[in-house]
Amino acid sequence: MSKEQYLRMCEQTGEEIDWDRCPPEGEDFPESVVTALNIYYSLGNRVFPDIGYVGKDFTNLKYLYNTYYIKDKIQQDWIFELLLYLDGRTVEDSQKRIKAEYDKMKKK
Repeated sequence: MSKEQYLRMCEQTGEEIDWDRCPPEGEDFPESVVTALNIYYSLGNRVFPDIGYVGKDFTNLKYLYNTYYIKDKIQQDWIFELLLYLDGRTVEDSQKRIKAEYDKMKKK
């Protein structure tokens, strides 16, 4: 459900808007977070057949910093922390999916 759909639903039902339940959109985040997301999705994936997704390939990170005009070391460090956070969550999700598939196959 998008933010617009949630707000429309609240309007139609007369329900009070609960901003904690309202899904965020791109404009709700600071510019550095949006930039980090753009960089994250521009990085390549490292995937192995037996293991699955093992993380992003950070080889082109300096090039992407230049592309997005990120010269400040503090901003680079902040974006890198965000990238590592996103990558950690993605690796964790991948491992859970692989384990679920393995357990499903094991039951058969």
